[in-house]
Amino acid sequence: MTPLRLVFLGLSITSSWGNGHATTYRGLIKALVRRGHRVTFLERDVPWYAANRDPVAAEWGSVALYDDLADLRQRFIAEIANADAVIVGSYVPEGAQVLRWVLDTAGGGVAFYDIDTPVTIAALEHGPLDYLDAALLPHLDLYLSFTGGPLLERIRAAFGVRRAAPLYCAVDPDVHFPEACARRWDLGYLGTYSADRQPKVEMLLNGAARRLPLRRFVVAGPQYPVTVSWPGNVERIEHLPPGRHRQFYSAQRFALNVTRADMVAAGWSPSVRLFEAAACGVPVISDDWPGLASLFAPGREILIAADGDRVTDILTAMTDGQSRSIGAAARRRVLASHTAASRAAEFEDQLTAALPRFRQHDPATVATGAGCPVREGGTPWTQARS
Repeated sequence: MTPLRLVFLGLSITSSWGNGHATTYRGLIKALVRRGHRVTFLERDVPWYAANRDPVAAEWGSVALYDDLADLRQRFIAEIANADAVIVGSYVPEGAQVLRWVLDTAGGGVAFYDIDTPVTIAALEHGPLDYLDAALLPHLDLYLSFTGGPLLERIRAAFGVRRAAPLYCAVDPDVHFPEACARRWDLGYLGTYSADRQPKVEMLLNGAARRLPLRRFVVAGPQYPVTVSWPGNVERIEHLPPGRHRQFYSAQRFALNVTRADMVAAGWSPSVRLFEAAACGVPVISDDWPGLASLFAPGREILIAADGDRVTDILTAMTDGQSRSIGAAARRRVLASHTAASRAAEFEDQLTAALPRFRQHDPATVATGAGCPVREGGTPWTQARS
């Protein structure tokens, strides 16, 4: 494929603190750069990420921070106008206004990458969000979604999206692989606190911990309220940067995957932590949801648990040989289908199919911001709406 100039506007690539988006963007952009594309990532500079930044790597493309909407419009108009495609992600601060400006300014394709699709769609049915306005969706060239399955057709039918396609999260096999280390925990869970996910953490992990007081458990992730009562054999790690995930998983006999309620209802919504643990060769115990069996074979590549009793049975009855076989099978599946390189190729295919032709624009006017480009066949979005 001819190398493209790509601009991503995402929640954050510089900080993984309470933010699973960073892992996704890092892996995808690294793979796109390796495939020869020129990628710029623009991120709103906010205090909570500024206080918890990871070292920026060259493999993430060109990373730049902006202060606010005015700063974005002033400093980066040429990048937006001259890109072959601009991709705006979910949960970008004031993302609806950002996307509206991008639609008016971009000379290439415009896509929205929804890393939180079920949450987004459920909220849009009740009105606009800070990061997305339903009125913008028919003007997109492509809607990329962390969720596949029937929800994509619902998006097309309900919101007039021309092209919607899955672009699941993925894993970077350069980062996540089995590491030889001592087993510290029988079961571990990695995830930021979420009120709708916590009941399952309580049932599946804390429930098993109370039944098995001599076994060791761990929960890593920020923002858990002090009101959560952890059994004495559950270790808490407040924040675990991506560079320590591999060792964290490799020190577990089993890893727990728990899915948010909106994702369970929609189905076909795998978590990046699911792929990470599997890539490390750790057998995963997961809650069940539609579409999971299309990603991993239950019983052979993943273990399903509906309650704490099932988790307890797995921890006490399964031999090390059985668990290693399941972990190895899951790793093979991930390497075959769920790497960042696989997603980069899928991204190229979807972009190629969706990318329209555009009028040619005078680079001088683009560079100065005068006369923003007009998408072929119509006026700028804001003029069309007025």
